[in-house]
Amino acid sequence: MIQQFVLIGLVSISLLAVNRPSLDESADPVTGPGFNHKAIVGVEKCVDCHKHSAEVWKNTVHYKTITEMPRSPKAKEIIDKMGLRRVKESLCTSCHGTEMWDTEHNEKTVEAGVSCESCHGAGMGWVNLHGEFSGKEEGEESEEEIAKRWRASEAAGMLRPSMIADIARNCVSCHVIDHEELVATGGHTAASEFELLSWSQGEVRHNNFYTNGKENKIASAERKRVLYLVGMLAEVEVLLDALGNAKAKSVYVASHATRFSKLRKKIISAAVASKEKSLLEFGKYLGTLKLSFKAREVLIPASKKVGEFLNTFSTSIDASTLSGIDALLPDPSEYKN
Repeated sequence: MIQQFVLIGLVSISLLAVNRPSLDESADPVTGPGFNHKAIVGVEKCVDCHKHSAEVWKNTVHYKTITEMPRSPKAKEIIDKMGLRRVKESLCTSCHGTEMWDTEHNEKTVEAGVSCESCHGAGMGWVNLHGEFSGKEEGEESEEEIAKRWRASEAAGMLRPSMIADIARNCVSCHVIDHEELVATGGHTAASEFELLSWSQGEVRHNNFYTNGKENKIASAERKRVLYLVGMLAEVEVLLDALGNAKAKSVYVASHATRFSKLRKKIISAAVASKEKSLLEFGKYLGTLKLSFKAREVLIPASKKVGEFLNTFSTSIDASTLSGIDALLPDPSEYKN
């Protein structure tokens, strides 16, 4: 059992705060990003315009997860250990599916696998707004009108690619499990081998809207650097919060502590390679903090400090200055497919 954690710093997950789960089936949601299922509009609303992106999605693990998971012996084992009736309950479907409200039967249902709104936010407030072109025809908006439309869509709950810190947190909210009993009792893995850059540039990549499906562009060199760093910072933020709220020493704590230690080393290595001042300072801070499980409550403010740095770094960094980390980035052959 790992009894020492190397720590760091800060901000609670803002828009996408990971919820403290509960086995109460009426408590919604219990894992994952925490979008309001009553505000989910459904895949078809997106497919109307984003048909090329939808075709990419239909060939991903995200698309298949809700149909394949119920047949998994491991899933059935976890359900039995957790005392749940069936796989398609909120504890599982908050991450393995897209929950929405069935108005006809007045109940929550699972619409699809990990679909558009699982990643881009519940669309009720923005799905029409983001595609209305300020009341004009496509291509007729001024730059000011386009910027205003995107700001309004973001304010209404849309997660756009430019919101890289919140996108990362959204991914991490499912790929790092912060439900202690699900791991310690249910036997669920504490985290997948998630890495934001390689997992976002493989099969899930759908950067094809503006080329009308003719090209699915890989991220630029600058964006790759930011994806790599922001993904690790978002994980550390969640890991520290999960460890700080842990109730007992278990495989849950050991797994998250080990994962944190590995990420810490990678972040420090990236800081040294980048020679970027703020990242170097943060890396030094990261390397000096060590806490025992008995003092785990201090991990919560540490998580908040990581979040504060993540928010500032992701919105202010000039990625063209980070070429020093290019040798550390996953090779395209490692992209998740």
